[in-house]
Amino acid sequence: MTNLPTNLTELQKDYAVFLPALSSFYVNVTGKIKNTAGTNDPSVLPQRMPNTISADARELDYLEPNALWYYKWSLHSAGHASLDIEKDLPREHMYRHRNRANSFMLGDSGGFQIGKGKWPGDWKANSGCPQAQKKRESVLKWMDEYMDYGMILDVPAWLSREPEGAKAAQISSYQEAVDGTAFNNEYFVNNRNGNCKFLNVLQGENHAQADDWYGAMKKFSDPKIYPDAHFEGYGMGGQNACDVHLILKRLVTLMHDGLLEKGKHDWMHVLGTGKLEWAGVLTAIQRGVRKLYNENFTVSFDCASPFLATSNGQQYTHYRMPHNGKWKYMMEDAPDDKNLSNSTQSFDEHCENMYDKWIPSPITELMKVKDICVYAPGDLNKIGKEGKTSWDTFSYALLMNHNMYLHIRSVQETNRLYDDGQFPKELVDDNFDRTEVKDVIAHLFTLDDRDKQMKLIEDHSRLWMKVIGSRGATGKRTVNASTQFASLFEEVS
Repeated sequence: MTNLPTNLTELQKDYAVFLPALSSFYVNVTGKIKNTAGTNDPSVLPQRMPNTISADARELDYLEPNALWYYKWSLHSAGHASLDIEKDLPREHMYRHRNRANSFMLGDSGGFQIGKGKWPGDWKANSGCPQAQKKRESVLKWMDEYMDYGMILDVPAWLSREPEGAKAAQISSYQEAVDGTAFNNEYFVNNRNGNCKFLNVLQGENHAQADDWYGAMKKFSDPKIYPDAHFEGYGMGGQNACDVHLILKRLVTLMHDGLLEKGKHDWMHVLGTGKLEWAGVLTAIQRGVRKLYNENFTVSFDCASPFLATSNGQQYTHYRMPHNGKWKYMMEDAPDDKNLSNSTQSFDEHCENMYDKWIPSPITELMKVKDICVYAPGDLNKIGKEGKTSWDTFSYALLMNHNMYLHIRSVQETNRLYDDGQFPKELVDDNFDRTEVKDVIAHLFTLDDRDKQMKLIEDHSRLWMKVIGSRGATGKRTVNASTQFASLFEEVS
């Protein structure tokens, strides 16, 4: 057994907060095990459980301090949850019955489901559509009941370009998405019960749209307009979520608009950001805002990679962070062999022989190979068929726990190394005078003059292009004709 850290909450320090985008699969599996253990019909038979794991698998609930490893922060999407808060749903125990003193949950509203046509209805403003209204109501009630912070229900800016989603949502233009989101915002402002704090989601596919969207939505964050019900932070979506240039411009604007106030606007979440380089960038932003303007300001970001990797049969093996090189977490195909169903070899030993490099986790240190490769040749699964894989449902849950642990460790290690003076190549420009992203960001937040701040941001546009995002226009495309048109020319209607 190695001396692995298990309290990842303590290791978080003052870094921007990574939120695992908790999968409904993991929630449901762990919830069912917990609530059927000791009954006549347990979700996982005692003989299937690794000897070192309790019958109720409480060790897998990382939101609890007594788990195998503890990390208090997570995100869950309304689009992947049951929104009926009147039903007792033991399978959703992990977030419904968590100890709020030990944990933090951010709720994603499900705007993506609208965009992809999964939540059909007429989502235009004032449509009177009962289907859309029912979903609007249920999302708000779910957030108020279970989440610490939640994102408002946005109608994505890109929706009109998504044929299936546009048809299902009856949205045919960017402006209809803006108006539909403003309508949802109005509903949230007027009907929230105060149990959950809300993030004003800022969308836009390019710089011009992002500025326009902000202009339309900023009033919902304004305490002067909504003194008792204004939104308490921001969710950065679309181009805002992948473009450092735009994020910094928006933060400067928020500060000078009086919309980044301590105790009133303390949280900013960057949606779907999975690249390791961004951990250091967002930490630099958090530290800068805290030092200059709002000491309570927290930046968070999320991705679903640990869960998606498992569903694709992969596991995290290690992370690679060479100084002035490419930083990334490494994934490989996980062991999946029916001939290993009786193997009592330790899982870590098997993986050490299988891969060039292997970093264990608290869960893999407890497992044997047969705990993952469960089915032997000829064995039938729960639906009475012989499948191609040796894994059962619980195999996926165990490997998800491992993948989450390594992802969080890799994010925290990114910040530690960056603080120690090491950096990935994307965050430094050596073409002329050596310039580091974190140094420019730190300098930005020593200035309190808006014009000087904006000039500094524009002067380093080349540097921001090096920081590639996970979506939207990236690199040189962030300053192309499409993203910058409105700032270069005056449109005449």
